[in-house]
This record gives sequence, structure tokens and C-alpha cells, in this order.
Amino acid sequence: MKYIIYTLGCKVNQYETQAMETLLGEHGHTPAAEGETADAVIVNTCAVTAEAGRKSRQAINRLREENPGAVVAVSGCYSQLSPDTAAKLGADVIFGTGDRVKLVDAIERACAGGASERCVDKPFERRVFEELPAGAAEGRTRALLKIQDGCVNFCTYCIIPYTRGRLRSLPIADAASAAAKLCAEGYRELVLTGIEIASYGVDLEGKPSLADVVCAIAEAAPDMRLRLGSLEPTVITEDFCRRLASLGTLCRHFHLSLQSGCDRTLKNMNRKYDTATFFEKTELLRKYFPDCGITCDIIVGFPGESDEDQRTTLDFIEKVGFSDAHIFPYSRRPGTPADKMDGQIDRSTKARRSREARAVAAEARRRCLESCVGKTLPVLFETKDGDRWQGHSDTYFLVEAEGEDLRGLVKNVKITGVSGEILVGEIR
Repeated sequence: MKYIIYTLGCKVNQYETQAMETLLGEHGHTPAAEGETADAVIVNTCAVTAEAGRKSRQAINRLREENPGAVVAVSGCYSQLSPDTAAKLGADVIFGTGDRVKLVDAIERACAGGASERCVDKPFERRVFEELPAGAAEGRTRALLKIQDGCVNFCTYCIIPYTRGRLRSLPIADAASAAAKLCAEGYRELVLTGIEIASYGVDLEGKPSLADVVCAIAEAAPDMRLRLGSLEPTVITEDFCRRLASLGTLCRHFHLSLQSGCDRTLKNMNRKYDTATFFEKTELLRKYFPDCGITCDIIVGFPGESDEDQRTTLDFIEKVGFSDAHIFPYSRRPGTPADKMDGQIDRSTKARRSREARAVAAEARRRCLESCVGKTLPVLFETKDGDRWQGHSDTYFLVEAEGEDLRGLVKNVKITGVSGEILVGEIR
């Protein structure tokens, strides 16, 4: 069977796509070559925003039209939330965010002429973490490992708890074993991902913490550098920083879920901190991980947000000095409390505020990039562009330098300049 997989959304979705590719390969199936009609197309969907849902529907339609006669399979958050819509779009096999190990068998049955299948459960009834094969896309030196799933924070804007369900964690021993296997396979960096990894372990016996599992993984895979996925700021404590800094293999890059730089808006979002607490966390990170990269997500145009609130957020972006910020206009998600709030912001205002926030964030990033000139950064090289190799520093800046075959190697690079969004340097 020849297949095509199209992925939307976050690193968790990327991990789950890679896992599905591994399972397909174990069954003897191969990706369709460029221009080759596939026997099956798989769309791993996203529902975090209305735009993500639209793109998911669009992908299903496009791939069905480009591959007439192919079995169409969907999985992920959008199909978990809207399985009936997926069926109306012509999906033959419909899965949500669970039971992904059964997906390949269902596709095979459909390709053999079987009836359409739907496997969409009730997320809040899940109790056990579904372990899938860890790994990376072909040719990559960085691998992904999902250590946690689900979220019960119930931020007022977020649909994800309703698609992913309760908190579930990969046991420490299993996480360490998976990391050791990836290390033995030659991967040089491991990204630990999940829906809300700060809550890792609350469902496990003894309630191990995120720091506990990271330390265990570091011990099991000493030749890999580790990178953390998105973090809730509340997990950043003195003990957390002290333990992880002592490892020596943790990348100095932290993506913190800010969402707003205005305390009033944070309260309306049901976030569990204020801006003063958030700033303290960034200072703590910089104490233990000097010159670390700190990135964030920000939602603008939340219901009831005023122009003054927006200005407060912009000032906070400048104060923190993020190395990057992902700006999103607020997207109404039916079924969430924010969807029913008064003071919904019109589209043009949200667009204007997005432009304003991106401009401030871009200036902060420019300053961070320029501050790297003259410093030496460890870089994991992965791809070649012309006569120059590119890779990411431990602070998650894209770096390029000249050299022989550098793929999969970590080299110290002295940064000599900035070219757009890329740091340019010389290998030491």
C-alpha cells in the first residue's frame, strides 16, 4: 500500500504522525512518491483554532480530490471533535485522539473493500497513556518522545481538554527505555513533548515530577541533548532549575505559555499565574541557564480586552525580551466559556492587534539575535543549504556555517553575524 500523510498542528501531532509512519512501515507500507497516486491518504487534524479546523477540512477535500479512489483516513483533534463533519467530507476511516495503534489495521480493511469505520471514544473516560513508537522523520537527527497527554487546566478559550481528555503520563521506566533506544539509533537530540508536560506524573504512583522523568531520561541517554516542549510557567521553581541545570545536556530553550501580558486578561482566561509571577520565572531560568532562549505564545483580541490591555501586553513583551513569540488572534471555539463571554472583539481589531504584537515581538527577537554575535553556541547540524550547513543552537536559533559533512554533529560555533533570521558563524 502506498500512502500519504498530511499533518496539521503541534509537536504532539508531529510525534503521532511519526508514530503512525513507523506502524505503517512495520506493516510493509511505503510513502507514495511525488506525483504518485496513493492507495490511502491520512490527515492528522488540528482543532486548536477555527482556522486550524478550516485547514483540516481543506486538507481532507484536497487530498481526496488529488487521489481519486484512495481510502481517506482522518485522525486527531478535529475528527475527535467533529467526526460527523469528517464523514460528510468523505472520510472512510475516522479516528480521534485515541486508539491510534488500531488505525493501520482499519485502513488496511478499508483498502481491501471493507466498510467505513469510526473509532472515536469519550476522551474523559481515558485512564491509560497510549504508548506509540517514538522517532523522527527520515533524515532527521532530532527525535520526538511524547511523555504526557491530556489537560485539565480548562483555560476558558481552549478546546483541547475536550479533545484530549484527562492527564495521562508515560511511566518513567518506559520513557527512559524509549530514550535509550533512540540514543542507540543515533539521534542526537530528543524533544520531550505532550499536551501539558508540566503536569507530568500526577496520575502515576508516587506522583513523579517532570524533573524526575527528565533526569531519568538524561541518565538513560547520556549522549543526547534534551529539549523540553511547551511549559506552564508554574513548573519553574528553584529546585526544578537546579536539578535540570546540573544535567549538562538540557537545551537552554524554554517555551512558556504566556497567552497575555495583562493580568486582567489572564484572570479572564483562567490562567494560573499573573505577570509578576511569570516574570519571576523567566528571571529564575536566566539565573540557572544564562543566555537561554525564552519563547512564548500570545493570544490577542480576547473577549473584553481593551486597547489599554493590549498596550500592557506589548510592554510586557518588551520587558521580558522573548527570543520569539507566536502571536494568535483569539479564535472562538464553541463549547468553551470564552465563546459565551461578552465583549467579543471584531476581526479587524484582532488583525490590527496581531500586527502590533508581531512588530514588538520581532524587535525583541532582533535584539536577541544580535546579542549572540561574538558568543559561541553549541549547534546540532542537520541540513545543507548550498555550501553551508544549518542546524539549531541549544537556544533554538537557526545557525549556519561552512564545513565538511556536519550532519548529526554538535559543533561549537562562534557567531559572527546575523542574516535575516539566521545566525552565521564559524566552527571552533
